[in-house]
Amino acid sequence: MSNNSLIVMPENGIITQPVWEVREALHDTYEENHPNFIEGPSHEISMEELTYRNIIPTFSDNSLTISHQKFIETTRKAAEVIFGQGNITTAETRCSHPIIGRIPSAQHKKVTELRDDEKTLFYQRLAWIAQICNFTSSINGQCVSLTIGGTRSYHEDKLYARQNPQHFRIFIGFRVRVCSNMMLTCDGVSENLLCMTEADIFQHALQLFQRFNEVKEATLYNLEALNNTLLSQEQFCKIIGRLRLYQALPNNQQKQLPQILLGDSVVNAATKEYIKNPNFGIGDNSDGSISCWQLMNLLNEAVKNSYSDLWIERNANCTTFATGIANAINSTDDSYGWFLN
Repeated sequence: MSNNSLIVMPENGIITQPVWEVREALHDTYEENHPNFIEGPSHEISMEELTYRNIIPTFSDNSLTISHQKFIETTRKAAEVIFGQGNITTAETRCSHPIIGRIPSAQHKKVTELRDDEKTLFYQRLAWIAQICNFTSSINGQCVSLTIGGTRSYHEDKLYARQNPQHFRIFIGFRVRVCSNMMLTCDGVSENLLCMTEADIFQHALQLFQRFNEVKEATLYNLEALNNTLLSQEQFCKIIGRLRLYQALPNNQQKQLPQILLGDSVVNAATKEYIKNPNFGIGDNSDGSISCWQLMNLLNEAVKNSYSDLWIERNANCTTFATGIANAINSTDDSYGWFLN
């Protein structure tokens, strides 16, 4: 379990087990146009298009890279080992930064004259998620589902050199279905994995899913406990001000505080969402108070506009930050107290 786990216990000292539900009907009736799990400069793409319409880049020695679709398929297979075959939904996939080319025989043609079979394309960056169907629960009346996913970007791989390890990021965590916000914790994220083969990806994913499976109930309980800690409007405004101030601090002062990966654009977006977000904003609450659960999701909503290669670590940082604020308010850990003073 991460060291940043929320330190809150019920009065009887017993952690109640969450009620896991199999909600096949929920999955079947889920609207196709549901909110995206990430926005940014990305667009939706199908596995079919990834497999049959996109080329696979190579290294300078012409050895193949691991394709986007193989990365997804291999990670899903690892999840099936832990959570059961047939329990993983089709991946929601988003790509960005297209690399466009053409075959040699079409090098002298005008753009308007190119046929589809003369064009080449691959996407530099990928982000995807898939739901584990039989692990669904509820927090604050909102459905949350256990979800796996990953990101990768070819710009981190030295394609100009001979074959070398490639960079991948894999995660498992809970998603709020009403807005597709991911709530990632440190123990559910494997950043900057270096893999040479699909077998390497499988092994890393299997280890991550196995570790998280052992603590998923406690993780869900900690997320749910955030709903029990309230922030006044004054405290929220102090947090926003401190987050802005943090960015301007000298490096030596920043190092004395918890690491914050949320820049001004995220803080600005979260501030606007505090007013207008229908799920996590103040709504009709006249005193402007919100819970730390709402704070976490306001920040999660804001980081969805990040590039895919930055999104996972920023998302996990939102959970860590909201948990730290809750601990500071409850006087169980003052590591994040500076953001409230």
